[in-house]
Amino acid sequence: MLFECDQWKVERVSPVIAANFDAFLSVTPTHNTVMEEKRRETSTGSLVFAINGLRFEVSSVSPSTTLLEFLRAQTPFKSPKLGCGEGGCGACVVLLSKYDPVLDQVEDFTVSSCLTLLCSVNGCSVTTSEGLGNSKDGFHPIHQRFSGFHASQCGFCTPGMCVSLFGALVKAEKKDQREASPGFSKLTVVEAEKAISGNLCRCTGYRPIADACKSLAADVDIEDLGFNSFWRKEETREAKMSRLPVYDHSLEISTFPEFLKREIKSSLLLDSERYSWCKPATAEELQSLLKSIDADSKTRMKLVVGNTAVTISKTIEALKEENNSEFNSECKIVFKRIALHMEKIASEFIRNTGSVGGNLVMAQRKHFPSDIATILLAAGASVHILTGTLHEKLALDEFLERPPLDSKSVLLNVKIPNYAAVKNISSEMDSKLLFETYRASPRPLGNALPYLNAAFLTEVSCLKSSAVKMVKANVVPEDGTPSPAYRSSLAAGYLFDFLFPLIDTSSKIHGGWSGEYCNTSLSEDAEIKQKYSQLDHVQLPTLLTSSEQVLELNHDHHPVGQPIKKIGAALQASGEAVFVDDIPSPANCLHGSFVHSIKPFARVKDMKFKSKLLPDGVSGLVSVRDIPKGGENRGCTTKLGTESLFADGLTQHAGERLAFVVADTQKHADIASNLVEVDYDIENLEPPILTVEEAVKRSSFFEVPLSLYPKQVGDISKGWAEADHKILSAKIKLGSQYHFYMETQTALAIPDEDNTMVVYSSNQCPEYAHVTIAKCLGIPENNVRVITRRVGGGFGGKAMKAIPVATACALAAHKFRRPVRTYLNRKIDMIMAGGRHPMEITYNVGFKSNGKVTALQLDILINAGISVDISPLMPRNILSGLKKYDWGALSFDIKLCKTNHSSKTAMRAPGEVQGSYIAETVIEHVASTLSMDVDSARNINFYRYDSLKLFYDFAAGDPAEYTLPSIWNKLAASSSFKQRVEIIKEFNRCKVWKKRGISRVPIVHQVFMRPTTGKVSILSDGSVVVEVGGIELGQGLWTKVKQMAAFGLSSIKCDGVENLLDKVRIIQADTLSLTQGGITAGSTTSESSCESVRLCCEVLVERLAPLKETLQGQMGSVRWDELICKAYTQSLNLSATSHYSPDFNSMHYLNYGAAVSEVEVNLLTGETAILRSDIIYDCGQSLNPAVDLGQIEGAFVQGIGFFMLEEYTTNSDGLVVADGTWTYKIPTIDTIPKQFNVEIHSSGHHRQRVLSSKASGEPPLLLAASVHCATRAAVREARQQLHSWGCMDESYSTFNLEVPATMPAVKELCGLDSVESYLRWEMGRKSRLG
Repeated sequence: MLFECDQWKVERVSPVIAANFDAFLSVTPTHNTVMEEKRRETSTGSLVFAINGLRFEVSSVSPSTTLLEFLRAQTPFKSPKLGCGEGGCGACVVLLSKYDPVLDQVEDFTVSSCLTLLCSVNGCSVTTSEGLGNSKDGFHPIHQRFSGFHASQCGFCTPGMCVSLFGALVKAEKKDQREASPGFSKLTVVEAEKAISGNLCRCTGYRPIADACKSLAADVDIEDLGFNSFWRKEETREAKMSRLPVYDHSLEISTFPEFLKREIKSSLLLDSERYSWCKPATAEELQSLLKSIDADSKTRMKLVVGNTAVTISKTIEALKEENNSEFNSECKIVFKRIALHMEKIASEFIRNTGSVGGNLVMAQRKHFPSDIATILLAAGASVHILTGTLHEKLALDEFLERPPLDSKSVLLNVKIPNYAAVKNISSEMDSKLLFETYRASPRPLGNALPYLNAAFLTEVSCLKSSAVKMVKANVVPEDGTPSPAYRSSLAAGYLFDFLFPLIDTSSKIHGGWSGEYCNTSLSEDAEIKQKYSQLDHVQLPTLLTSSEQVLELNHDHHPVGQPIKKIGAALQASGEAVFVDDIPSPANCLHGSFVHSIKPFARVKDMKFKSKLLPDGVSGLVSVRDIPKGGENRGCTTKLGTESLFADGLTQHAGERLAFVVADTQKHADIASNLVEVDYDIENLEPPILTVEEAVKRSSFFEVPLSLYPKQVGDISKGWAEADHKILSAKIKLGSQYHFYMETQTALAIPDEDNTMVVYSSNQCPEYAHVTIAKCLGIPENNVRVITRRVGGGFGGKAMKAIPVATACALAAHKFRRPVRTYLNRKIDMIMAGGRHPMEITYNVGFKSNGKVTALQLDILINAGISVDISPLMPRNILSGLKKYDWGALSFDIKLCKTNHSSKTAMRAPGEVQGSYIAETVIEHVASTLSMDVDSARNINFYRYDSLKLFYDFAAGDPAEYTLPSIWNKLAASSSFKQRVEIIKEFNRCKVWKKRGISRVPIVHQVFMRPTTGKVSILSDGSVVVEVGGIELGQGLWTKVKQMAAFGLSSIKCDGVENLLDKVRIIQADTLSLTQGGITAGSTTSESSCESVRLCCEVLVERLAPLKETLQGQMGSVRWDELICKAYTQSLNLSATSHYSPDFNSMHYLNYGAAVSEVEVNLLTGETAILRSDIIYDCGQSLNPAVDLGQIEGAFVQGIGFFMLEEYTTNSDGLVVADGTWTYKIPTIDTIPKQFNVEIHSSGHHRQRVLSSKASGEPPLLLAASVHCATRAAVREARQQLHSWGCMDESYSTFNLEVPATMPAVKELCGLDSVESYLRWEMGRKSRLG
């Protein structure tokens, strides 16, 4: 079988001067070659490498095997995780070290192990996070700082983060000559932040991760670092520095063991029965190899990149070289501009292995949207191609336009001209050669495909405005390219920006650029000098500025209320925390992969393998036919409804599970699932329902139980009568969002004796999975045991959607009587996830002239998909978020549309985030209609307590609990809101191409307390083990429960209870050990789990109290361990179980918060930068402020993703096409607020709450609407400017900014032809002035 991977040409780059005085990048080719050959009888070599200092030797392996596969399947090192499989998330990052025996030097660099072929690491050393430090040998300072800065929540991404940071530390120590203070590295703050810019995290919001990284930087201001467990805020700078875990480079681990230096080989031939891996060391060896292959028609070959060559990263270093005097300043400018642009390609761990040549060949063969091709085209580059003995030198544009290179052609070098030699000598003496590159990307630092790359090289002495029109007319995206008009507009905008510094000073003073300027002193222009010189001294600004976290600690229930570190944070950082896929595979374990439908509504006539291409090790196909007698086709079971495990003759949505392929490895199962041919038939079937409009037309709805449907509020007729103004039939459309938990869906099922089944599942509701598996297999529930230790991120996606994954494994294990596991690849996970509910809203609103709303009427159509899932809860949830303003009277009609899409499911704040956004849209529309300040419109529609009670009924609680007005006013002061509004007005008045907006947004979020179970057992040595129904998802549930257990047991008041926290261990959820665990959802499971544990502790303390009194009478004082020892001798029952079920008065309550966000919009690109966000959120009396702070920040940033970035798109059949990190972009460290201030408001005592605490997991996500509203304010300023240019009528202030407000959406509202409009206006102004 031919190994399918992209061709990558590896280049060694060094700028030199050739005989023709051209500057070029000289290439010494070093290749790895994969060949499919005839069967060979002998092996001629083996791979030798080291992992964490241990020697590994592999004599036979498929060349397609990745380093990550080997690490996870063949070694004990599980810290590198599979997050995406395409180098886009950083979860699999490791450090690769190579030894150069000639220079006697070790080179260290980070790589994405999911893309690194195992054969390419021959002679190399690999370091994972366990190799940096661990629980046995001691944690590395990086691990300790991640833990102490509360920078790990679910922990799935943390090991990759730690290795990325370690790679930056090693690089800085080797390359930088500056000295660092004791305990710090040679990293700069900028380098520390950029070290993890390619790593994704869905939990934390990045701010604490950035602080952990910056804490190691030589130039860090310790006062700028955020909340942590090392010091108190009031301590001196010196005290703070002394409390950080010490970093000492001299004590750092050796990344390359001595034994491996003796085994370095210059070339390698690794043979197996079907494949060979060859590593020629010279161009001559490569030519000879290609010639021999050409003579053998039965051999197929592919060139792939290895780790022995110069990469994009090394190209960047070479282009930045400062000590090369052969090139003039213009050459150096071009080199440095190319290097700066290349630094935004992918991420560093990809640039460290990818090559310039490979990138260009991908562009040539596969039309890959290559940054490098674009910038080198502008630079006038040429290439040198070798095909057999034929050498060809081509201009780069000729190369790209040729037919695709065959597999035997090699790109040898790339030349960039020497501009001093090629410059037009007949041109004017004062002309200047200018070069600039541009990149429009949703992530400023890269790691995202751009909407457009642009590069300009020109010799300028005279400027013409017609150039803008010419560029726009000639930049025409290919058919099918998303947002084509936006991309053409970008090209014009970039040309305008490129030429803008050449405008004469007088015209700039008036903000203009006329049709033609001749500048006779370009070389003296200060702005050009500033932009085009001294590039070698450019210092990039830090991504994040100093942020403030304000917390008030509660000491009433110690250790509850203390900001202790998350349980297991250091284990998560080192990679020792065990997730489901980290559990070693049992003997004879099989692996499964789903086959899914690509049709929305069709009969499934047949399914079969393409047998000729089937890999070895495939055991078979599991489908609906394999459900045992007495079992049911059940994939999910809840109180709201059921869902099928597999389609039964008829597939009802694209992405539906059709079958489960089982094979000996996950790779073989994934390959085989793609080789299943499905025969569909749609004859005589009705067309699928793919829109909510079609669902309405065909009356396709799910019923909402009356007990779940919210009540209308007030007299809508009276509200309409009181209104001075009305807005009728306004529309809002909201799309979906993917959870993007870092750990995809996974399960392991193990058949046990007596027809029982043990299932390990990454699951938010093991109890529901337990019931479903029993129903599917047709066995009693006591024959099933579901175990969940921890989940690598859930956000609702590991609730209902995890159940069919576990059930499929159980069914396959039942069929084959062997263990079966699966770990969904990211693409399949995204196709099947369902995601957040899309919806369409039509509203009518009546209001008075002062902005007070008197009536709001809504029609909401929710796309629920094909099955019910949690959809019946959506109307109530939407109204929970929407009712945050006093609407006077509120009427609504909410329909759950049953469509031929995947069933939509819970996602963090399901319904509440949409409802809250609808409310803001209505308020902004009212303010726009009245031409009033939107903040004033919000103020006038705030609740008084009596109206709050009207809208929220008993959930409103006591008047003292209504803290929103005080939070609202406090936030205005702490964020300097009014002062900043004035500053922004002045900014917008002065700036043409950048506009700022600011917005203050409140939230009211109703939560529901669910019952759950707890169990506390005291062991004979005084240690304590706790079980709870709640699942640790990264939200700190275990940490809060541990604190509660220590608090509850400490009420026995004997000596030693102050150390109880260290004696408590929380263990995994087990559905046979602890029943009625319920579902972990809705933000309140931590509270209910804590309360169930507190009740257990009360029982235990009551049992121990008489014995304690007796012992105190005898001994005067008694220690905890003595008390427990005596209790054991007297056979006291030291295990207690409780089932906490909240009463009616404590079941519902309201959460309050507010946020101010300020953004800056680039009108040429539509890019939105979040300059600052300030949040105040009411946590009641926080159970753990550090955990709640992380929840607030993480939820807010996830909300930024929903409102600004994430497009979960499908094709016309409803099949998800945004199915990976290439096409789906969650927030990264460069897209969060540059200044991120959070205050946890301590609102006193709440009698009905668990120790007066309140939820923090979901409500803060709603506050991210402040970013969207601020963006809308900035866009409004841009449209007002267009209006002033005569390009827009009086309706400019009324518009709909899409969710998400992506760059194309923002740019379209700011004017796709804004540059041309400006030029026309300016020329008109000039002509009027004479």
